[in-house]
Formats: sequence, C-alpha cells, structure tokens
Amino acid sequence: MKQNVFIFLMALALLSWPVQNTLAQDHGDHAHEENHEQHDEAEGHGHDDGHEHNDHGEETDDHDEHGEHEEGKTEIAPDAAKNAGVKTEKAASAKIGNVIPLTGRIVINQNTQAHVRARFPGIVRSVKVNLGETVEKGQVLAVIESNESLKDYSVTAPIKGVILERNTNLGDVANGEPLFTVADLSNVWAKFHVFPKDADMVKSGQSVRVHTLDEGKMGAAKIDMLFPTADALSQTLVAIVPLSNENGLWRPGMTVEGDVAVSEKQVNLAVRASALQTMENQTVVFVKDGNSYEQMPVQTGMSDGEYIEIKSGLKAGQEYVSEGSFIIKADILKAGAEHVH
Repeated sequence: MKQNVFIFLMALALLSWPVQNTLAQDHGDHAHEENHEQHDEAEGHGHDDGHEHNDHGEETDDHDEHGEHEEGKTEIAPDAAKNAGVKTEKAASAKIGNVIPLTGRIVINQNTQAHVRARFPGIVRSVKVNLGETVEKGQVLAVIESNESLKDYSVTAPIKGVILERNTNLGDVANGEPLFTVADLSNVWAKFHVFPKDADMVKSGQSVRVHTLDEGKMGAAKIDMLFPTADALSQTLVAIVPLSNENGLWRPGMTVEGDVAVSEKQVNLAVRASALQTMENQTVVFVKDGNSYEQMPVQTGMSDGEYIEIKSGLKAGQEYVSEGSFIIKADILKAGAEHVH
C-alpha cells in the first residue's frame, strides 16, 4: 500500500514540473521587459534633458544677439531730451576756417573808463558811493569844499558804470589826483598776444572765436586793432578784440583763448564741435532717429573750433545731437552698465 502512494506522488510531481518552469520563465521575461522599458525611459529622459538644455542655449544666444543690437543706443522721450538741453541739427556742408590760436586776457575797454578828479583843490566833506557800486551818468560821487571860495561843490560821474577805484575818504585833501575810476563794463576788450611767426597772417577785421579755457564761455567778434609796437619782453604784438558784455559774461582779468580765422575752406560735410564725444577710444557722433539716439563712429578732418569736418561715418541730412551730446553718452554708458549687471 505505501509503495503505491509513493509512486502516485512521484507521478504527480513530474506532471507539475513543466507548468512551474513555464511560470518562472514568464516571470523572468516580464522582469526583463520592465528593466528594458526603464532603461529606454532613462535614455529618453536623458535625451530630452539634453534637448531642453540645447533649446535653452539657443534662447541665450538669441538674447545675446538682441543685446548686441541695442548696444550703443538709447531712447529718450522728446520732453526729457528738451528739458536736459539736448539739441539737434542736420549734417551739411560748411565753411571751416584755418585758425591760429592766441592767448590773452579780458581787460577794461580803455575807451569806456574815466578817472574822476576834483575841479578845484579842497577838503572832502562827504563821499556818496562805495567801491563796486554801479552809478549813473551825472550821479554825485563826493562833495568838496573849495579852498578858494570855501564853498561846497559836487563831483559827479561823467559816464554810467561801476566804481572800480575809490581813492578818497571823508576829510581827505583833493589835490588833482583821481578820486574815483569809473568803467563801463558793458563792453570789454579781449587783449591777445600774437607771436612773431604769426604776425604776418593776423590782421584787423579778421574773425575771432573767443572762449575761456574750459570752453564754458564763448563769443565771436573781430580784431579791432593791432598795436603798432611790440611787447619789449615777449616780442609779441597785441591784438584787441572788443566784446559785448551786457550780461556780465566777461570779467576783466579772465584768461581767454582766441581762434583767429586766417582763411576758409568749404567742406562737404561738417558738424558742430560740441557734437563729438569719445566712446571706447572712438570719436563718435550721436544720430537721432525718432526717439532713438545711436552712436556713429566718424573720421574727422579740419576744424576751426566751432565746426569739424566729417570725412566718413555720416551722410548729409542725417540729424545729429549738436548740443548736450555728453548727456546721450552718459545715458548709453548707464544702459550698458545695467545690461552687463
């Protein structure tokens, strides 16, 4: 009986073996397929990441190109530009002078000053004005008691002007020396020294651009006279240029420079000297297009201090910044610094 049971169990085990083997194989194949899918997903994910990274890189390149396009440009609203003092002109042909530079000083116009004396010797009884005071013609400056008549008489201003010297006080003796110096400063002289090498080229009637050393003040006038004698020490000639001074721009004692135009030449294209700026070691002019201002490198030629010849970089008729170019430069530099940051 036991032998029969054993034989039955062995037969049952042999019959069930192929089924178990097939299940194990199916389970292994399924695991292999899952691993393969995971591998594919990993590879696909890596590929996708790389693709996204490249796309981001391409966007960065586009951004850089946009930055390069905007470099050297700025936009300013019309009202803001006007309030800042920005002015424009159109590039055109112009006459540019061949100039000789001179150095000199602003002095009092000797034809419009007066040394005021007492008519008769006497004692100064009162002084009516102070140093630096502006007086009208006929205004009383002092009262003198005459030594001869012992009567008081008035000393008056012969011209309208400023009291530059006051050489008397109450109780002084008026004895013929100047009591006051009055000068009309509404017209002054620019007194320039002309070196011998330039003497033959500088003549009366020539135009002169007068300006301070920092170019902060400037004006235009003509040589009125050349002194016939030379300075004993410097051997220079003296040229006198009268300047209108109603607004008090020119003060006696100022050091000034003068550009004398000894000849002129017509050039095809020129801009005002105030238009030029230096950007990255290049001479540039700022061209206006709508509300946009762009720097344009230019090649320059001759200059007379007011206009500068443009040999290349601009075209006739282009609108450029003639005044306030330093404001445009500062705005472009600020925008560039912010872009880098």
